[in-house]
Amino acid sequence: MDRSPRPIIIDTDPGQDDAVALILALASPDELDVLGITTVAGNVPLPLTTRNALAIVELCQRSDVGVFAGCDRPMERPLVTAEHVHGPTGLDGSGLGHPTLEPSKTHAVDFIIAKIQEASPARPVTLCALGPLTNVATALQTAPDIAERIDEIVMMGGGFFEGGNITPAAEFNMYVDPQAAAVVFGSGVPLVLMPLDVTHQALTSPTRIKVFRDLQTQAGMSVAGMLNFSERFDINKYGGIGAPLHDPTVLAYLLDPQLFGGKTCNVEIETSSELTMGMTVVDWWKVTERPENCLVMNTIDDGGFFDLLIKGIGRIG
Repeated sequence: MDRSPRPIIIDTDPGQDDAVALILALASPDELDVLGITTVAGNVPLPLTTRNALAIVELCQRSDVGVFAGCDRPMERPLVTAEHVHGPTGLDGSGLGHPTLEPSKTHAVDFIIAKIQEASPARPVTLCALGPLTNVATALQTAPDIAERIDEIVMMGGGFFEGGNITPAAEFNMYVDPQAAAVVFGSGVPLVLMPLDVTHQALTSPTRIKVFRDLQTQAGMSVAGMLNFSERFDINKYGGIGAPLHDPTVLAYLLDPQLFGGKTCNVEIETSSELTMGMTVVDWWKVTERPENCLVMNTIDDGGFFDLLIKGIGRIG
């Protein structure tokens, strides 16, 4: 059995929860070969998502991992951002300064295409999509041949029984670029979806945040600061003692898929109705004849998930 690290590209729009996901990935070199990090406009505009990715790479002392800036706006719609959640920098609470590293001059879409095309068929690339799907969809449209070469796309986005978090019907990543999401879900690539139905079960708490702080490392303190900042919005919105930790579920799935449960369904993306724009229409009960196109998760072992996070982040100084 080939036990070499799984080659992945992380497409992201950091965002505090994206940052935690990046730290987990960069702390797991024995399991995950991070070929590069591609950035997209989403939680904050592209210059900030790129800067934030570089700051996390620097925090993790992984200058071997390049950062590639991508699309600065959705395919068809105006950009919607989420500073009201993440703060004006996107990484408020992290305590991180301006990075000294610089992004690559290669566009993210070109990087994605090249890495997928050059990968060995025995070790195809997995795409980890943590933000709007603009870069991924653009790559699929630019080079359609890559669809059959991708191992799978594991993404955070959407919701079905939980509804939406930016509109009553839509989750933020899907709402920002629903046209891109429709391209991805229609691509024929194997898909795994971590919707709000999963992430709303993976809640921070004062006790869990304290464990990160008690690591007494720069990474642990940074994670604790980011989670303290970002949870204030969700606590006010949803009530309770903590906030959903969305994007790290994607990396946790790659590291330990047994933490999650779900089933394969048809998923379609609403792109015509302004009322429900970006809605993930999940045929959970198989009431249509539409073909299954996505493994949709709906359960998580949240204790095991946080244990995995703490163990991974604890490996970073």
